[in-house]
Amino acid sequence: MAQTRIRRTGDAYAAAGGLLLLGAGMLAVRDHSVSELEEHVFRSVNDLPGVLYPVVWPFQQLGVLVVGPIVAIVALIARRPRLAVVALIATLAKLWLERGVKAMVSRQRPGTSVGEINARGDVSLRGESFVSGHAVLVAALASVIAPYLHGRWRLLPWAAVALVMFGRVYVGAHNPLDVVCGAGLGVAIGSVLNLVVGVPAEEVDRA
Repeated sequence: MAQTRIRRTGDAYAAAGGLLLLGAGMLAVRDHSVSELEEHVFRSVNDLPGVLYPVVWPFQQLGVLVVGPIVAIVALIARRPRLAVVALIATLAKLWLERGVKAMVSRQRPGTSVGEINARGDVSLRGESFVSGHAVLVAALASVIAPYLHGRWRLLPWAAVALVMFGRVYVGAHNPLDVVCGAGLGVAIGSVLNLVVGVPAEEVDRA
């Protein structure tokens, strides 16, 4: 017997909120500049001691493209085929929508838009920075994974989102709005997929 699946009103609100956040960010960076407030936030994170880099580096890798297929494989092993499919769709949607945003609004990486920064690892000083693809992917995956977890475990995917966002600013790859709006787009992607596919009613009841 197939498991009952439901559509949650909260996912509709989350999708709308994510898109509104993205839209506001696009308006804020439309002139390609970085505001004084955003630069202050950037430097407060980017100027943290370099000794943190070995700790931060592994976590920011949670936003790389291969993580989507890895999640899909784990979902198949756990006998969650719909989650596996949704994880792959979220990965493809990330690629398509991220490019769409960058085609409409372009802003350079902090090494160009801010100036002298602490660039850590192999971070490029030039290139389109808005929005952060790492933030888009990890937030989209968190949105579709969380409904399958129980209790405090549901916070784990969102902790990963926060760590990726922090890490991308810390290493000098992105300005704060790049990661915040990237996460907003990711939440919108994941929430729309939850509405289309539904989430297991059993998981919601337990939560």
